[in-house]
Amino acid sequence: MRRTPIVLALLGALALTGCSSGGQSAQSAAPPASSAPAGSGATFAVITHGAAGDSFWDVVKNGAEAAGSQYGVTVTYQGDGDPARQSQLIDQAVSQQVDGIVVSMANPDALREAVGEAVAAKIPVVTINSGADSSKAFGALTHVGQSEDVAGRGAGEQLKAAGVTKLLCVVHEAGNIGLDQRCRGAEETLGGTVERLQVDVSNLADVTSKVTATLQSDQQVNGVLALNPAIAIAARDAIRDSGSQAKLATFDLSADVVTAIQDDEILFAVDQQQYLQGYLPITFLNLYKNNLNTVGGGLPVNTGPGFVTKDNAEQVARLAEAGTR
Repeated sequence: MRRTPIVLALLGALALTGCSSGGQSAQSAAPPASSAPAGSGATFAVITHGAAGDSFWDVVKNGAEAAGSQYGVTVTYQGDGDPARQSQLIDQAVSQQVDGIVVSMANPDALREAVGEAVAAKIPVVTINSGADSSKAFGALTHVGQSEDVAGRGAGEQLKAAGVTKLLCVVHEAGNIGLDQRCRGAEETLGGTVERLQVDVSNLADVTSKVTATLQSDQQVNGVLALNPAIAIAARDAIRDSGSQAKLATFDLSADVVTAIQDDEILFAVDQQQYLQGYLPITFLNLYKNNLNTVGGGLPVNTGPGFVTKDNAEQVARLAEAGTR
């Protein structure tokens, strides 16, 4: 089609009115849509069984908040190790009509009703960390975490290779099915004896005392497996205090654990990359809200296990300082 002089003049005028005083067009002056979060106004509640000040759960929280900032959504975080109070927190989130709930299920049976109420209210739920076996049955979209059985078997294999024949598995939360799975997994592959010691994670001095007493009374114990980074440091102190030559390994990371690995005080840490257990559920809930995407196909999304040893501890230490490992 031929353009007449009138049409060309109109096009020129439009081009001029579309320019800013600095010579850029209005369209080019606006930031691209991908440079800022969409800001859907959604609110997602993260409710875990982690106690306040627990370094492991601090990293989970960091991951969730980082995802919230990236997507322009509000993320609230609360934790309580008492399953009854954790259920109450879930009930509160339901009553507040949040757009999604992330929940760790260390004691699934105790949370069944509360999670069921959330699902019945058509609030999407993603479970994390513990309770993978119950997640689908409870109606959650997916589970994000590691297979505790697989992780336990991996730990048992490495401890066996290190010469451990009698292992003390230190359980720090009564009723936490994931911790029992870790101990059972280690027992399957160790090829030796595994004994459990129940302790209280909120009293680390008592943990050190109990592990010390056990090592002194049974000198055949030549390996200790902690299931929490704070417990690992308490167990390290117990090995020193008792004069034991027991080899120590742990689940999960902290800056102190990484330093202890570098100093040959801990053999390795089983890393479930808990930052992802905060970050990915917020990502999945945001995708579900905006695009009805589901992830996992009915199977858990695994974040581990990985292993931190002296070979890679220096790199991980830098990341742990940033609060992402």
